[in-house]
Amino acid sequence: MSLVKFAEDVWTTARPLRFLGIETGTRMNVVRLSAGGLFVHCPVALDAQTRREVDALGPVRAVVSSSLYHHLYAGEWMEAYPDAAFFACPGLEKKRADLRWTGVLSDDPNVLWSADLDQVFFSARFEKEVVFFHRASRTLLTADALLNLSRHPSRLTRIAAFLMGNSAPGKGHLERIAVRDRAAARQQVDRMLRWDIQRILLAHGDLVEHSGGEALRRAYEWL
Repeated sequence: MSLVKFAEDVWTTARPLRFLGIETGTRMNVVRLSAGGLFVHCPVALDAQTRREVDALGPVRAVVSSSLYHHLYAGEWMEAYPDAAFFACPGLEKKRADLRWTGVLSDDPNVLWSADLDQVFFSARFEKEVVFFHRASRTLLTADALLNLSRHPSRLTRIAAFLMGNSAPGKGHLERIAVRDRAAARQQVDRMLRWDIQRILLAHGDLVEHSGGEALRRAYEWL
């Protein structure tokens, strides 16, 4: 699938992906940095068309695998873009010690993207994730923090979502299992809620094009 413009200087592309036998889909996002170059979030398979479209937007400066589960294609991007910087979610550098990581993500934005993006290390969830916020477009970039499979085209996936109580972004029984430290999670979500979020890019589920802050608040109001 082609890259689609989601907001000013933000593009996205969705791809099929199965997890534990269920089609969940996945998503890669690309942000054009104000200083020039591209920030690639959760890379997908780098086929020829994807590479042409990415290269047409500008040089790749940074690629982040922001969750412990979004790393399958990082190696392909490292081979294709040896001059780019590659960053792993904390813990992923050990899980994928075979890959050449430039560094490990934290609560603090790297100088490569700090002029455009804020971030929070959502460490309270068992899978861990670094969530990003593109200030200019008011867009939240997530991997697994806001799952929403309730409207997936696959009937089997929708059944799985129903059984999980997953009726909206981040809603469901799975979230209560995923969060290991509720006090820390509350603090980390509150930091995100201080951002002026309008849109949300989800790796697994429909995109949120308005009232993103409210969607995030509702997802974690149980904390």
